Amino acid sequence: MDAAASAHRKVELQSPEDFTYLLNNVRRAAAESIGAAFPLADDDAEDALRARIEELVDDYIARTFALAAPNVSINGLPVPESLLPKEKSNGKTKDKGKKGSKKSKKKGAAAEDEDENVVYEPFDARLRDRIPDLLREEEELLREIAALKRRVPAQAATRVGDALKAGVAADEAALAAAKERVGDVDRDLRAKGRKRMLDSLEGGVDEGSAAAAPAIGVLQRNDEVAESFGTAVEGLGRLKRDMPATVARMERARAAGSYVIAGR
Repeated sequence: MDAAASAHRKVELQSPEDFTYLLNNVRRAAAESIGAAFPLADDDAEDALRARIEELVDDYIARTFALAAPNVSINGLPVPESLLPKEKSNGKTKDKGKKGSKKSKKKGAAAEDEDENVVYEPFDARLRDRIPDLLREEEELLREIAALKRRVPAQAATRVGDALKAGVAADEAALAAAKERVGDVDRDLRAKGRKRMLDSLEGGVDEGSAAAAPAIGVLQRNDEVAESFGTAVEGLGRLKRDMPATVARMERARAAGSYVIAGR
């Protein structure tokens, strides 16, 4: 027995669907043979003989495939128990008077329709050959994703660093322009004050009036000079108040830019 088993190779199948396909084909052929030998009656008369024959044939097919399963391999593995058909009668007699032909006709028709609707796709070698190509494509996509993970953060850091540098440069330019405007205002105020003082000093004619004219001129332009001086002081106060916030913002932007550039 062992010599015979070693001399003969097992029947090799590619997938469990092939085993199910063979089982359904045998059942379909048996159903066609029973239908040809025992046609279904149109009336409601009992057809216990046909029902019993169907059960015996199903049990015979189940035992045949169960005995043949040890000699069949699916991709080098034994046939699993879940694929093997089960016997229905197990050698016990059935009550023939409780089954009518109408039920057997519905059951047989439903089984035949189910077997006819089940279609198994044949093995396609071209689909199997596509598997290596798909695996290579997957590896290429994974490599591309890894390259993007390495490249994109550096590019993003570069863009952020450039944006921070541009912001710092704009803040420095705005600060320099503000300082220049304050300096211009201060120079204008000083020039106007000196001019007014000279005009007031040169306005007298005689000695008496020359001695009194500066005092009179100063008294006449005192409000205007005070208003101009107050405007200059207010502008300097605003500059002094806004200067720390602008400097702090520039320092934070410079520190962030240095951190990004150092990390890149």
